[in-house]
Amino acid sequence: MHSSELRELILDWLDDNYHFGDARTLMHDDNMSWLENGILSSLGFVQLILFLEDKLGLVLDRDRLTRENFDGMNKILRHVLGQKGTPA
Repeated sequence: MHSSELRELILDWLDDNYHFGDARTLMHDDNMSWLENGILSSLGFVQLILFLEDKLGLVLDRDRLTRENFDGMNKILRHVLGQKGTPA
């Protein structure tokens, strides 16, 4: 999966589950902090991780599920696409 495809998948998930069509408007900067800007709560991150694992057939390394790796679109893209993961 390419970065642009994963980005669209995440934006669609955000629209469907949290922002009801406003995710693209809210996501004006792919480097912005989602926690600091109210895009997702910590519970929302857990739900997103579970969604990505299910959709991509991966088990993401729990030790690497940190704010440094997941608090923003570019961080998520870089981490998910860069991690080999374990097939589910």
